[in-house]
Amino acid sequence: MELEKFFQLLIGGVVVGSIYAMIALGYTMVYGILGIINFAHAEVMMIGAMVAMTVSSILIAAGLPLLVVLLLAALVAMMACMILSYCMERFAYRPLRNAPKLTPLITAIGLSFLIQAVAQLIWGKSPRPFPELLPSTRVILFGDVGITVREIVIVGLSIVMMMGLLTLVERTKLGRAMRATSENVGVTGLMGVNPNRVISATFMIGAALAAVAGIMYAMNSGGKAHFYMGFMPGMKAFVAAVLGGIGNIPGAVVGGIVLGLAEAFGAGYISSEYQDVFAFVVLVVVLIFRPSGLLGQRTADRA
Repeated sequence: MELEKFFQLLIGGVVVGSIYAMIALGYTMVYGILGIINFAHAEVMMIGAMVAMTVSSILIAAGLPLLVVLLLAALVAMMACMILSYCMERFAYRPLRNAPKLTPLITAIGLSFLIQAVAQLIWGKSPRPFPELLPSTRVILFGDVGITVREIVIVGLSIVMMMGLLTLVERTKLGRAMRATSENVGVTGLMGVNPNRVISATFMIGAALAAVAGIMYAMNSGGKAHFYMGFMPGMKAFVAAVLGGIGNIPGAVVGGIVLGLAEAFGAGYISSEYQDVFAFVVLVVVLIFRPSGLLGQRTADRA
């Protein structure tokens, strides 16, 4: 019985941690390029879930297969989030690029409230049901413990996203431009790279990942979507990014998994009432002993 409980908590922790990891990748990409924390990224995730909910409801009513509905809804949600994130970068963050670090942070918080208000006007205050686009039946069993297709997809997506981003950053022309821009925006411009395009592309890639994370989170958290759904997972994803070493792509995934496991085992063996507390306790402990995060490296401050 105890072994089954352990496996159940392990599966649940890895699945939830994988969702945190997907969101954390967006945080860590933007920080790696600009050195700012885009707290409005959580609301981008929420918009992705809400758009996917609306599109999938329309397509299901039209009689399309669920797999086709999922793919089309995800595509539309990703495009919507990419457009939103581009507008955020272009009109909110770009004019503040040379401002003190605190200014973009305050702007990000303001954007979060603005996006929440707009979502509330469009979709209302009450939670709305999110269609079950992936099967929730058990496919692999350990005694009474099972893992579903949806959970396998969530974990697989987090790994694929991490590998895809690593390939993008390390092996493509855009990735080299990203690395150059993260070193020095001004010098990158002198070398023939348009830093504005690189930064916009970074925001848009992170937004696409957030859209997918929002869909998976909505399906995994009781099948509900609402205008405030991005706040807590967004905060925990930021914790995951810091925990793994913010600016480090594998670190975001490792941090997310560690955070999900800490929550699951803390809730299972201590108390579910303090589930949200365990994430921040783990963060404090790690930063005391390793301030740069689990996979982060100490670097000198740039002038």
